[in-house]
Amino acid sequence: MKDRIKKVLLPMFVLLFVIQIWSGIAHVVDSFPTPTATYIAAFGGLDEDGYEVQGVLEDPFYIENQDDKGLFWQVLESLKRVFKGFALAIIVGVPIGLLIGMSKNAQYAFDPFIQIFKPVSPLAWLPLLLFIFQDIDMTAMSTIFITSIWPIIINTSLGVKSVNQDYMNVAKVLQFSPLEKVTKIILPVAVPFIFTGMRLSLGIAWLVIVAAEMLTGGIGIGFWIWDEYNNLNYHNIIIGIIIVGLVGYMLDLIMGKIADFFDYRKKGRA
Repeated sequence: MKDRIKKVLLPMFVLLFVIQIWSGIAHVVDSFPTPTATYIAAFGGLDEDGYEVQGVLEDPFYIENQDDKGLFWQVLESLKRVFKGFALAIIVGVPIGLLIGMSKNAQYAFDPFIQIFKPVSPLAWLPLLLFIFQDIDMTAMSTIFITSIWPIIINTSLGVKSVNQDYMNVAKVLQFSPLEKVTKIILPVAVPFIFTGMRLSLGIAWLVIVAAEMLTGGIGIGFWIWDEYNNLNYHNIIIGIIIVGLVGYMLDLIMGKIADFFDYRKKGRA
């Protein structure tokens, strides 16, 4: 019971501290939005001059035209791109990770390229992919795929390597086929590692999409934030940052729960 109270109260104290710092910055930096003004910009109300302000979160579901939609549709469009690239990274990354974990030759062949391309910024890939596809959605999806595939490959191969050698010896004695070895011996052990890699990849994918949309344009939460900057709506930039953070938190929470469900080690401790 005491821990539950701490989990509520301690973040509240930190939030109050952050709001105080935010207010201090607003007093020092000219025209920087205050917490109160940002709240009004989000949910509506009277501004400091007494004018009625319609908050951007009052009607997040509106659709004016193809390029003018509420925040719900902006986030939804970004999530669509994220999950397309993320799904493709799973489809390609898991088999490669299994192959690297099971074969030394595959490890020798792939490892140098993984180490070279893994640290490359997604923004470095984006212009080239935009030149190739000439399409916003394909460019964003491909950028997410390239930058989020590495944690899946690395964690999958790590999961394969963590399989007890005694189990592999048993598989040899029973003359398991390669497919039986993967499904009956390797995957039950590697699945928790795979989901850990997927959790990391999804976080990277959500991180990448905001930057990608800022550069490619179109519809999406990243482009919306950049558009608000161009329109000098600094309140909305802060609102967009908070929304990105909350959505990212929820995605990580969901993937964490899924990973825990498939983690036999945590079930064994429960």
